[in-house]
Amino acid sequence: MLAAIRTSNHGVEVIDRGAYARVLVPVRCVVTRGAIEEVLGRAFRFPGDLEAVMPAFKGFLRISEQRVEWRCERL
Repeated sequence: MLAAIRTSNHGVEVIDRGAYARVLVPVRCVVTRGAIEEVLGRAFRFPGDLEAVMPAFKGFLRISEQRVEWRCERL
């Protein structure tokens, strides 16, 4: 999923915390189901599959069947 985030957003910074990776993107981070599936080579469903690999986030989240968007400010 990180590869899909990197290809879909500018200014991605990853901080390796050992047990998890903190992903930082300026202002807004958007990733589509299609971009994730292309990287993984298999089906990926929102929100269930996302919740399994991303148990926490900072800011505000908007999610649909096709894409997810995180922002620092309210959507």
